[in-house]
Amino acid sequence: MLVLKNSGIDLTKSETRTIIGFSLIYSILVLLILSAITFLYYQFKKDLMLQEKRQTLQNYSNTQIANLKELHINIDKSDIYPRDERFSSAIYDSSKKIIFSNLKMKDVKLDKVIYIKDGYIHLIKEPEAYYLGSKYVIVEIEDDNLWFLNIKYKIIFWFFISFFILLTIGYYIAKLFLRPMREAILMLDRFIKDTTHELNTPVTAILSNIQMIDKNSIDEKLAKKINRIEIGAKTISNIYEDLTFVSLNNQIISNNEKIDFSEILNQRVDFFKSIANSKRVEFILDIKDDVFIDCDIKKLSKLIDNIISNAIKYNKFKGFIKVTLKDGLMIIEDSGKGISKEDLKSLFTRYKRFDKSVGGFGIGLNIVSLIAKEYDLKIDVISKIDVGTRIKIRW
Repeated sequence: MLVLKNSGIDLTKSETRTIIGFSLIYSILVLLILSAITFLYYQFKKDLMLQEKRQTLQNYSNTQIANLKELHINIDKSDIYPRDERFSSAIYDSSKKIIFSNLKMKDVKLDKVIYIKDGYIHLIKEPEAYYLGSKYVIVEIEDDNLWFLNIKYKIIFWFFISFFILLTIGYYIAKLFLRPMREAILMLDRFIKDTTHELNTPVTAILSNIQMIDKNSIDEKLAKKINRIEIGAKTISNIYEDLTFVSLNNQIISNNEKIDFSEILNQRVDFFKSIANSKRVEFILDIKDDVFIDCDIKKLSKLIDNIISNAIKYNKFKGFIKVTLKDGLMIIEDSGKGISKEDLKSLFTRYKRFDKSVGGFGIGLNIVSLIAKEYDLKIDVISKIDVGTRIKIRW
């Protein structure tokens, strides 16, 4: 079952969806690129800061190695590990086991030369001799974080400025790529408007003249020929009305009034009987009298016409169309090909055709959806392949 909420589609909405989709993918790519650039810049500034600190730490390590050498020589005179308030230090043996440490950050990476972690900077140096058994001397100072504070706001500022600029460029690129499609659709739209305008007069003339012919007064062969002309003219007339509705983008001013739904439905069934007879499709009517609705008569007729037209078009030979009307409910059921569950999801999409062996533009049910939306009509569709389709309209 499918309940119609909002199925109207136009060029602007299609454009908007395309731009949003492109912008989303483009934004993700831009964010990834800018994040990579930001990370590389951060690493560069960090390495630059470490290089600046390296000389200071080298001096500290030289001082500490000199103190260790002095202690190593005079170990019998003093057994106090040399300390300096400017830095912390540690010594490790050749097995990378700790001999002594007053480091604040205990996790030491002896395979590095200089690095920063958890707010501390370590320099690892190997003395020329194993003073006190030490293979590695580690000097530690606190990172004052000033370097990061200096670049943090700069990084954030340029990140968002760059993102905004690239997003703006992406938007105009998307608009540029969409321009040919927009021009093509506008050209097609003008062609449809011009074509429908030219069709109006001859189609109306044909139908008017056919209605004036007394079929009972002519022979059967001629009557059949005239009947075929009538079917063709009515088909063209229905297509003309659909194209007119679409070309005006549902901007036809509604003249709403209380109208007899029962009478209109009977009239539309009579209009399509000649087309249904060509496929030996039988109408089964259960139309309650005096069912009224507040609506525009032309739009209500168009809604009914497109549902019945599809029921005939996709029906089987010698099939049936059951039309039911009650207060607040209309049901049109056919014995046609049916629609798959997957296709039901896009049933009201404009230009969507499910059977290309049958003619049409794929706009009929989209028009139904637009009219239903305007008058807050609820549409339920139940369909089964090779069994048929039932369309229920409630108000």
